[in-house]
Amino acid sequence: MYQEKAEYTVYMPKDLKESVIEYAKENYPNEIILLLKGRLEKESAHVESFVIPPMAKGGRTRAIFNMNLLPPDRSIIGSIHSHPNGIALPSSDDLLYGLGPIIMIIGLPSEIRAFDKEGRELNVKFL
Repeated sequence: MYQEKAEYTVYMPKDLKESVIEYAKENYPNEIILLLKGRLEKESAHVESFVIPPMAKGGRTRAIFNMNLLPPDRSIIGSIHSHPNGIALPSSDDLLYGLGPIIMIIGLPSEIRAFDKEGRELNVKFL
């Protein structure tokens, strides 16, 4: 299921990384899910902020929200969610139901990895 690394880079500000990790730790042992806002370019994605999706609920094995309540927003480029077990690899459900082309996973306590919808790992740079 997992393929070699794609030649695509996701850029995220360091302060945003720290905020997301802190939010995931606060909700441990439950998963969290956030929507990534930013812009896509030819060979990169630039994460600029995140939002908590409507009616988001985290459980021990998954986090869900009501997609029907999302307003149209072209700045949503993907999602980030936590894996409290520490394994920052996407499940088949993550790949199937991920919103947008970028799927980021927080492997607690502090690892963040990114994948595309095919499961190829993307380069991540924190600025």
